[in-house]
Amino acid sequence: MRFLIAVLCILAVTPFADARKLTNDERLEIIRGMTAEFATLKVLLPRSKKALSINKDGTYDKQQWDSIGKELGPAGRAGDLVQITKITIEDDKLVLEVNGGLKSGRRWYDRVEVGMGSRTNPVGQGGNAKLGTVVALVFPKGVPPLQSSEIKKILAPVMDFEKRSATEQFVTTLSPEIQKAVKDQRAVEGMDRDTVLLAMGRPRSKSRETRDSVDYEDWVYGNPPGKMTFITFQGTKVVRVKDTYAGLGGSVAEPLPPR
Repeated sequence: MRFLIAVLCILAVTPFADARKLTNDERLEIIRGMTAEFATLKVLLPRSKKALSINKDGTYDKQQWDSIGKELGPAGRAGDLVQITKITIEDDKLVLEVNGGLKSGRRWYDRVEVGMGSRTNPVGQGGNAKLGTVVALVFPKGVPPLQSSEIKKILAPVMDFEKRSATEQFVTTLSPEIQKAVKDQRAVEGMDRDTVLLAMGRPRSKSRETRDSVDYEDWVYGNPPGKMTFITFQGTKVVRVKDTYAGLGGSVAEPLPPR
């Protein structure tokens, strides 16, 4: 009789132990540890109207993903670098938005430019579009206590977070001067567009101009009043960087001394 009571007590307690909800601290660690993280895709990741399901052991329905990919195309292929832009914790799943989710991508007005003469400005300043999608890491019995590092290991068959060092490896191929500029988050002559984006992020605006049959492109960072940086590309390389302080009413101070 005592043995039967003990068994019943164990059966009664076990479901509650398995179903323990994440604490607020655990939720916060997952959100902080996953949001804005980069990963290298190991498989084709399709765009999908519904979240792509990944099982808790990292497996997924490849045939289903291939079928979905034929409808809306890929969000990324094996070897592509993607970013987790948002994570939502639900009772039985972790929903990860990749590259801004399904709504990301180039909009119709990103192709439109307005201006006078040879100088034009894109209406949309989105830069190069990255297609996104949404994946869901599913736990049928509820999301268990786990950390972001464990989530990355589960997702390893689909995306490799350890290869985030791809960016770091790229930086090591640059000259010491440009490596220092990237670290200091500033642009210098000789950089290409990708390196400027790595160092300073996306510009506030862009404009293009043709002078003497040579194409120039200007990128602008900052907003008045305050520091503004003007970067000029000739072809693919930076040929001029100008830092100024812009005041109210459009006044511009003398360029800042070189660092």
